Amino acid sequence: MWNRPRFDLKVRLTLRMAAISAACFAAISAYFLITADRAAHARIDAIAAIVAKTLELQQGKVLWTANPRPDFPNLDPVSAYVMTPGLCLAFRGPGGEMIQRFCSGAPVTADPPPQIFTAFYHSLFAPGREAARPVMLRGSRLGEAVVSVDPAVQTAEAWHEAGRLMLALAIALPLLCVLVYAALARALRPTRLISTGLERIAAGDLTTRLPPFDLAELSAVRDVFNHLAESLDTALAERAELTRKLIALQDEERRHLARELHDEFGQSLAAIRALASSARQTAAQDCPSLLGECDGIARTASGMMETLRGALFRLRPPDVEELGLVASLEGLVAGWNGRSRGETRFAIRFDGTFETLPASISANLYRIVQEALTNAAKHAGATKVNLELTMHEGEIALAIDDDGRSTDPVAKSGMGLLGMRERVAALRGRLSFEAGPAGGSALRVVIPLASAGPQALEHAA
Repeated sequence: MWNRPRFDLKVRLTLRMAAISAACFAAISAYFLITADRAAHARIDAIAAIVAKTLELQQGKVLWTANPRPDFPNLDPVSAYVMTPGLCLAFRGPGGEMIQRFCSGAPVTADPPPQIFTAFYHSLFAPGREAARPVMLRGSRLGEAVVSVDPAVQTAEAWHEAGRLMLALAIALPLLCVLVYAALARALRPTRLISTGLERIAAGDLTTRLPPFDLAELSAVRDVFNHLAESLDTALAERAELTRKLIALQDEERRHLARELHDEFGQSLAAIRALASSARQTAAQDCPSLLGECDGIARTASGMMETLRGALFRLRPPDVEELGLVASLEGLVAGWNGRSRGETRFAIRFDGTFETLPASISANLYRIVQEALTNAAKHAGATKVNLELTMHEGEIALAIDDDGRSTDPVAKSGMGLLGMRERVAALRGRLSFEAGPAGGSALRVVIPLASAGPQALEHAA
């Protein structure tokens, strides 16, 4: 698809209005030029009729007085009344010969018309065209009275009339554009409110509403916008409530599984260790060759119990509400540093006061950090993980950066990231996971403190 240049709506409408106005001015100018040309032809036709009638009267007077006069035709009497600059009067004989011709001089203009206008005017109107009327006497054709206007004079008059219109256009068109642009800017001022509202909706502020507008079209947009914002707010609230219930059920299942593992599997492992110890004592007396197998069973049971402790710790974390978010996260990071044995180094930094943080946000932040550390250490193969938790301006920001494999598909699309997204969405927050600027991955979570209301997640103790 072609990328067309984008223009401001006010500029586009103003340019269209200017083009329409210019076309209207051009049509008016053409109308005046056509009218002036027709008036000029009607004038010389009338003058030709007057000249022809005057010459007929002259010839009739000669016959009536029976005293032929050698000065026929005489154009002097009529020229005194009809002559204007550039006008020519003539009498053409029956054979086409010009018997008499009388022309007035064309005035010298200080502002002659441009050559392009002269050529345009001559191509359209053919100035200088003659008007001829027959001179008749008793049914006999004596000749023709011919009247014409100097083409330069007619062109100059047309340019003078068109010049006035062009001057009016040069003054009125910029003024019209300014007025139209100002009117459009005033009428379209609410579009900035609409754009700001859309930006706030995109940023997650679903409480945004547009005020009433004067224009009916913008009022319709406002109604649709407010209805959409309300519907989206309701849908997200229902989604957050459903996510809360799902995560609460998930945490309850985790606690149940932790109890089952501790009560059943843990006791079985303890019994295995006890039996291995008893078997070792018996083997030491009766069959020393079985001591190695007894020690192996004890070591295996001890390893399984250590693994079980880690699983129980992940399934049921320490009481964040009792210990506090800072102490719980520091313990979590210290535990990962101890289990990694130097292969991965974890560091955490706090900025802000977290003692008054709602328990729902604290518990879910702990779960998010726990899952993020698991992804970074086990799936991304990171050697360094930095955590930063800050609280300012009514929101909490969590930043986790590592130097692992940023393209690891498990880390990007696994159930862990999905669970983090669900928790963040339930808290009306924002989550982004992308490649870090210096390699590795960067996880960003922003949670508004206003999310700690009725729709916030319950603390999974």
